[in-house]
Amino acid sequence: MKQYLKAIFESYPELFFLRGYKKGIIIFLMTFSNYNVGLAGLLCVTAVYIFARLINFDKEYLNSGFYTYNPLLVGFSIGYIFEITPLSIFFIISAGILSFILTIMLSNIFYFFFRLPILSLPFVFVSLISSIASLRYSNLFVNSIYVHDFSNYDMYFPLWLSGFLKSMGGIIFSPNIPVGIVISLLVFFSSRIIFMLAITGYYVGTILSGILSGSMDNAFMDMSNFNFILISIAIGGVFLIPSKRNYILAFIAVVSSTIFLDAVKVIASYYTAPVFTLPFNIITLSFIYVLGLINYNSITQNIKDTPEENLDYYLSNLVRFKGELKTIFLPFSGEWKVWQGFDGDWTHKGAWKYAFDFIIVDEKGNSFKEDGTNIEDYYAFKKTVLSPVRGIVTTIINDQNDNSIGDANKINNWGNLVLIYDYRGFYIEISHLCKDSIVVKEGDWVEIGSFLALCGNSGYSPQPHIHIQVQYLPQIGSYTVPFSFVSYNSELTFYSNNIPCEGQKVEPIYTDKALSIKMNYLIDNEFKYEVFFNDKRIDEMNLKVKMAFDGTYYFETEDGKLYFGIFNGTFYFYSVEGKDQYLRLLFSALPRLPLTYKENLTWNDSVPVGLVSEGVKKAFLQFIHSFNHDMAHASCNYTFVSKNKIEGKISGSLIRKPILTEVELDEFIGIKSFKSGKYSFKKVEA
Repeated sequence: MKQYLKAIFESYPELFFLRGYKKGIIIFLMTFSNYNVGLAGLLCVTAVYIFARLINFDKEYLNSGFYTYNPLLVGFSIGYIFEITPLSIFFIISAGILSFILTIMLSNIFYFFFRLPILSLPFVFVSLISSIASLRYSNLFVNSIYVHDFSNYDMYFPLWLSGFLKSMGGIIFSPNIPVGIVISLLVFFSSRIIFMLAITGYYVGTILSGILSGSMDNAFMDMSNFNFILISIAIGGVFLIPSKRNYILAFIAVVSSTIFLDAVKVIASYYTAPVFTLPFNIITLSFIYVLGLINYNSITQNIKDTPEENLDYYLSNLVRFKGELKTIFLPFSGEWKVWQGFDGDWTHKGAWKYAFDFIIVDEKGNSFKEDGTNIEDYYAFKKTVLSPVRGIVTTIINDQNDNSIGDANKINNWGNLVLIYDYRGFYIEISHLCKDSIVVKEGDWVEIGSFLALCGNSGYSPQPHIHIQVQYLPQIGSYTVPFSFVSYNSELTFYSNNIPCEGQKVEPIYTDKALSIKMNYLIDNEFKYEVFFNDKRIDEMNLKVKMAFDGTYYFETEDGKLYFGIFNGTFYFYSVEGKDQYLRLLFSALPRLPLTYKENLTWNDSVPVGLVSEGVKKAFLQFIHSFNHDMAHASCNYTFVSKNKIEGKISGSLIRKPILTEVELDEFIGIKSFKSGKYSFKKVEA
């Protein structure tokens, strides 16, 4: 029973772009300021939940609240007009089920064809249909229509304030001041960004409407202005990453919506139909669609519980994962030097600027021994070239002569080469190979690290080196595209996914199978940790491994989720959901772990400042960061001090004292113990 109630209450905070059944309970109680509205909403969402279970709709999706907030709004709208009677109950349930069906249908259509959310369009459609259809149901009007009786608090509040509070309550069809106050406080304590956007969006739109109409009083008394609030929140904080630029975009959307809102009100008045949230839906979806078409760089890809969490997740990924989506391994073993990188000074220009050249140098920085006049003097000559990806060999050239030192083949620029198709959708060309050294043939399948050929000096190459580039087309020497290298070491610093600099010495790191197995958590694995603060036991933490809808894995506790995964030889903690402080401490103790061991190997990472701060300070920092993204990170540095022990330090301009961390890996699976600041955790053996 508790599970069903939680699922129902999850629908309520969705109306304000929030999550959490506890918030839902507060909003639920507020809807009963009008008995008919509250009961109609509850009846509608309960009937829909029963119907969904009847048709075996996925319980996980249903419990999220995403598919039931539109039926909830339909119940509110009907309950706002009609009193609860046997006839109106039938009307409410029928309309609610219809809105649920429309929600499922439209959400799939909108996502598949437009990559758009449905917002509250099903509610708008069904409520308009219900409003028009009810005109034929004279028995419904005779028995169920009623007059609203809201307590009059207007005399205690100025019109500009009462208008805002009523609009906040109007989102749940309870346009009265007490409800508006409670909802505003709930929003404020849940998300300062949403609260700020609600206020500014409302006043920008309402004041402009007052200027256009010539009556500020009428503008502040217009309850349909809650559309301005919803537009501002949706664009400025939910579907776009909070920032100064996106706040401006949100206010531009609000301004543009004033004309549309007034036009809709005029048209609706002819049919005695309410406006509902149609302006909010049309304006918000239009802006998001256009921004998506132009690949706007701060569209929210993974919507979290609040805009603050969206911002933390976005900035964390922006700093933590500096490489490209097209990732490859280094095409050699041992230490090589970047001779020429992207947009290099010599040949990496124009259409071929995204490429790398590698050579081998000695301690003095020379790429050759003796006087370097003979090709055999060069350290890279005839060194092994390995496959940087898994894929199929599509083209080889193996008959070009190697140039003498100081000479270059200007006719066959690429020389001997191997072209590999990676099924992620791109080709990798490796050029200037040694004549007759290629051991693969066209059509061969190669794995990462497969032996391909020997390094040579064929083509336009003044000295033996490996040239590598990524391209979309199968033709030799096609236009290049950005890419990055994964899992490599440079002067005892590990890089999981990055673009090395010219002159940097790099060495591939290969996955330690034993360490990889150790960090390969399986579904339903359970772990218990004792929690200590200043070495005094205070609590325990229970973790269980689960899999999300998208196939990612996470640790689950009663109050949160910590997402993790393994990618290209690195174990990552990706993000935290919920309020579990212990999960945040685990994240900060070891955000990533190279699945290989090398004595004194170090690596850098970054976590959001919100992850390592609490309470009022955290709330303040997250709000300020939306205006200045550069302040939002804490720098982390970690080092292998032994095969099973990692020490770290978290520091930053907004962290008064560096936070020291320590992680000890278990001999068999996972993490045996970890520390972060004054907290320490020790695994309890089963």
